[in-house]
Amino acid sequence: MTGVAIAAYSCPSVTLKTKNAMQNQTVLPDTTFRLDDVSFSVAGRTLLHPLSITFPVGKVCGLIGHNGSGKSTLLKILGRHQPASSGTALLGEQVIGSWDSKLFARQVAYLPQQLPAAEGMTVRELVAVGRYPWHGALGRFGSADREKVEEAITLVGLKPFANRLVDSLSGGERQRAWLAMTVAQDSRCLLLDEPTSALDIAHQVEVLALIQRMSRERGITVIAVLHDINMAARYCDHLVALRGGNMIAQGEPVALMQGDVLENIYGIPMGILPHPAGGAPVSFVC
Repeated sequence: MTGVAIAAYSCPSVTLKTKNAMQNQTVLPDTTFRLDDVSFSVAGRTLLHPLSITFPVGKVCGLIGHNGSGKSTLLKILGRHQPASSGTALLGEQVIGSWDSKLFARQVAYLPQQLPAAEGMTVRELVAVGRYPWHGALGRFGSADREKVEEAITLVGLKPFANRLVDSLSGGERQRAWLAMTVAQDSRCLLLDEPTSALDIAHQVEVLALIQRMSRERGITVIAVLHDINMAARYCDHLVALRGGNMIAQGEPVALMQGDVLENIYGIPMGILPHPAGGAPVSFVC
């Protein structure tokens, strides 16, 4: 299984804007992330200005905004891939950095935009990597682990492809295989950096619908960086909008899908049309 690592180690109205983890610690199903004045700077440049937010539990939350607005920076802080320059980031009631690595990975799964290589691995082998935080590299892979793997493969609809090489799958199928790995990981929080990048429109819908279903059926808290505002409004329960490292707005999609709000987020005039099928409103550039 060389080449693959668990990436997680390491309201209708718009709102404008400690150390030594205990080894036997567990997290309740309603655990989520909370940020208190978290910021990030590098080489004298502030990429994320002080931000305070509690992410909704068991919901799909989309991080939206233009390129360079701080979305991926925020996600990396949540996933412990880079420490905040100031402020406090917590998972549950504990500072993120004080969590034991294996315990943190049992609670948080992180998939970067550029996924690691899975060369020579079948779907089943890749999904099995998700069980690593529960038994370690030298631990015994038991019947309970196998059940978790098969359950995850079935959930994402890849049972017919379980013995196929991951590299032989289509883009959408490959993304579903990685999502299955996070399901097998049994984490309560899922962090996704542009999960639909490089996918055609059909596969984007397929992947986002799966993410939405995973959250609703399993109570998983999902925080995802998304560029397509219309897709985000359709599949997310909550949106957080960033611009220039500042949080511009947050709330339910229907509240953010307003022309003036979107113009404030993206810096260009935007309009809104009702979806012809009665779904989420659709935005367009004026």
